[in-house]
Amino acid sequence: MSRPLDLRCYFVTGQPAEEVPRIAALAAAGGAGVIQVRSKPIEESALESLACAVADAVAKANPATRVLIDDNVHLATRLMPTHRIHGVHIGQDDMDPRAARALLGPDAIIGLTTGTLDLVQEANEYAGVIDYIGAGPFRPTPTKDSGRAPIGLDGYPALVEASRLPVVAIGDVHASDAADLAATGVAGVAIVRGFMRAEDPRAMAAGIAADFDRVAAGGAL
Repeated sequence: MSRPLDLRCYFVTGQPAEEVPRIAALAAAGGAGVIQVRSKPIEESALESLACAVADAVAKANPATRVLIDDNVHLATRLMPTHRIHGVHIGQDDMDPRAARALLGPDAIIGLTTGTLDLVQEANEYAGVIDYIGAGPFRPTPTKDSGRAPIGLDGYPALVEASRLPVVAIGDVHASDAADLAATGVAGVAIVRGFMRAEDPRAMAAGIAADFDRVAAGGAL
């Protein structure tokens, strides 16, 4: 598995797709550690083109930023040898994490969606296979209906304590939530609409990372 992985600021792409490479590059320049290319519904050929454009833009802006593809393990497997794609994020209904690891190889980054204590505990079975888990929704979100109840600030400490893997909070997370969520013990926050609508994605990413650093250093929220 790939190490180390900076999860503090995690950008999940949204619409409009034509704006994604530009916004991704700015977020990476500001310190976003992971960018997940997600655009639904989308044909695989369009997802491939988008992922390659994002990977190229991000590599120029910040080579340390990791680019993942949402759900499509086979596409990631095909692109990783020739493009700066670093892995996948898979959901509960996608490919089994062990099968994904077998296809992607030992250096790929693999994330898995969770959001309840039971799902976190089940994810622990893959602690030697995956790199992190996403846990959400933090709030109800219009971008993805998981069918799970919102976790809220009070719900994350128990998930973090139960998990053998780093936890990333997702689900209508705003940049202004970063410090409060960092204080719950999560490794990072994943943001969709906030980045897509941001006037300055670079400054937004830098601020999120700084909030996590300040909380880790024992600073005030």
